[in-house]
Amino acid sequence: MKIDLENKIALVADASNDIGKAICVQLVESGARVVGLVRNEDDISQTRAFFRKTAQDVTIYAADATVFDSCKKTIQKIEADIGSIDIVINNSDFIATSNFREMSQKQWADSMNINLDGTYNLCRLISEGMTERGFGRIINISSMYGRKGAAGQSAYATSKSAMHGFTMALAQEVARKGVTVNTVSPGHIKVTAVKNLSTAKANSLVAEIPASRFGEAEEVASLVDFLCSKQAGFITGTDIAINGGQYIH
Repeated sequence: MKIDLENKIALVADASNDIGKAICVQLVESGARVVGLVRNEDDISQTRAFFRKTAQDVTIYAADATVFDSCKKTIQKIEADIGSIDIVINNSDFIATSNFREMSQKQWADSMNINLDGTYNLCRLISEGMTERGFGRIINISSMYGRKGAAGQSAYATSKSAMHGFTMALAQEVARKGVTVNTVSPGHIKVTAVKNLSTAKANSLVAEIPASRFGEAEEVASLVDFLCSKQAGFITGTDIAINGGQYIH
């Protein structure tokens, strides 16, 4: 089955991390015009260099997705430069690893701000245009830990669980207008942080995964790609796990 996203404009935040890059590449290959958001100016040159190296036509903008006015100005510029946004991938991810008794208020606030407020801001600014045009795809990248939790991840698990609650509510509001809203919840994916683990720690994690391996960022991207398609138009308000069987619900 070929996914055809020709003439669709897709916005991916945070396009600078491993999963974001893989999603951008996959959406370009399916014909979408892809715009990547990065959190700050320092990330722009590095991210642009990556896509030049992979010969992918991805336009990069810097915007702090946690600041509504910053988002608004950037979205207005994107739509003036390129056109109306049809697809939004909320991929921002902040992990504050700390036992709850030692967690600072800032770690908690940053988790909610980056993982939730940015999602609200982009959806609030873009979803109305989608409903007016009768088509839209919103995909929120959550985590296995939003379902199962983990010691030392109370802020992260809370923010990612709340992301799916948001997905379910928004999906019901916009479904009649041709807009779908879904959550994708990866488990352990072979991204930079996982690649940098010690051999012993990596082996310990793999032992917990029935598939006996880490997932690939490209596998997450392929799932996102399908959810963006016309073929996925009857899928909305759901949370799709991609974790090799580590957590089944």
